[in-house]
Amino acid sequence: MRLIFALPLISVLLAGTSAFANEMKIGLQDDLDGLDPVKSRTFVGEVVFKSLCDSLVSVGADLKAQPALASRWSWNGDNTELTMTLFPNMTFHDGSQINAQAVKANLDRSITQPDSMRKSELQSIDSVSVVDDLTFKIKLKRPDPTLLPQLSNRAGMMMSPARFDSAVTAPVCSGPYRFVSRQQNYSITLEKFQNYRDAADYHFDKVTFMIMPDTTVRLANLRSGGLDMLERLAPSDIASVKSDPNLQLAAVTSVGYQGLTINVGNGSGGKSPLGKDKRVRQALQLAIDKDAINQVVGAGTFEPAQQPFTSISPFHDTAIKVSEHNVDKAKALLAEAGTPKVSFELIYANSTTSDQIAQMMQAMGAEAGFDIKLHAVEFTTMLTQAQSGDFDAVLTGWSGRYDPDGNIHQFLACKNSLNYAGYCNSQVTSDLDKAKVEGNFDARKKLYDDAQNIIQDDLPIIYLYHQPWPFVLSRKVHGFQPLPTGLISLKGVTKDD
Repeated sequence: MRLIFALPLISVLLAGTSAFANEMKIGLQDDLDGLDPVKSRTFVGEVVFKSLCDSLVSVGADLKAQPALASRWSWNGDNTELTMTLFPNMTFHDGSQINAQAVKANLDRSITQPDSMRKSELQSIDSVSVVDDLTFKIKLKRPDPTLLPQLSNRAGMMMSPARFDSAVTAPVCSGPYRFVSRQQNYSITLEKFQNYRDAADYHFDKVTFMIMPDTTVRLANLRSGGLDMLERLAPSDIASVKSDPNLQLAAVTSVGYQGLTINVGNGSGGKSPLGKDKRVRQALQLAIDKDAINQVVGAGTFEPAQQPFTSISPFHDTAIKVSEHNVDKAKALLAEAGTPKVSFELIYANSTTSDQIAQMMQAMGAEAGFDIKLHAVEFTTMLTQAQSGDFDAVLTGWSGRYDPDGNIHQFLACKNSLNYAGYCNSQVTSDLDKAKVEGNFDARKKLYDDAQNIIQDDLPIIYLYHQPWPFVLSRKVHGFQPLPTGLISLKGVTKDD
């Protein structure tokens, strides 16, 4: 194993040297699928966009909407029109003005572009109109309490309309840092945007994101000075980091989850016994010991999950209990389904943690009668296969949203952009659609509870655990505050020489 890690470690250390004394170097677990917020699907894309592309509103550690590009907003009486006003004198990285016309162009593009990943997030919008240079109005087809939360993320990120065509490879946004270059599967480089409205609060001239799927390599680079920060520390390394006087651990409970998405109707993959019969999926869930994954891989930090809402969410359903490991019951369900032996392929991203979890599930499944063939692929390849339906089951997760809609609707309502399972239940979709527009908390929660009762039986997604966000930083770094969304804000962050 030492030989395996040696070569990537040396190459990254050499590449990490820089003439920029005032540079922040951050280690990412995965590579991005692209640099266009409209087409992006990856969590690490959101991490990079946090420095590159401002949204209309932002979300702080308290998970409440705050002004960002928009200085203020208001709703009409029946919550079908949202009027927003931008801060004045703001520019994109190419020098063009951030105005209401630019916002309209961005939102129209997200809604109408054929390959947009933001369509489901903005589906309640009927039209966007310009009121004046800094004010625009969003007219809705129906009330939508999820809209403002969506506008705090990629759906609300603004890019220069003049540069839409180059968005995938050279995005021109409006964040505190501007795009410089990308080496796929290796690094992304940004530099400070001097005309940013809060430029004085951003203290690095250069930010470099290094792609390092291996957790051992990421941590070794941090210890050697090749990195200043890493995201997603391996839980097995927590004790080692805490005892290292040169490092600091910054952890926060997330609002997301990790799970096993099963192809039940997305192309040919959904025709396997696993995809066709819910009893086979129920058996697989019983074969998986979620607490063992928590203890062995998560070192006690992977809170076992049974639903997309964490215990810190007011929409968490306390009546839904985490499934218990039961091999005998799993075998009985497989026998009842007429398939005592089931073979399927599990694809997953080639990271250390995912590999450990996949191997554990392979061993657990074998006890009950599952022959799980493991296939580790590059992260963006995994997403491409999931999107196209070229899989039986995929180990993936979601960074989470502070509004419940963002954790469930686009994954489980019929024909949505991130519904990799190809799952379509008319009652579930009806409940989730109604929850999108329901303003009363109790009524809204009941809709989510009702939908989940069906989902728990059908099991298109087997929720495994709610992940923490463990960041590790050099002791030289100061002022970093971890966010429950897992994103990295560099505002106010400094580093000793």
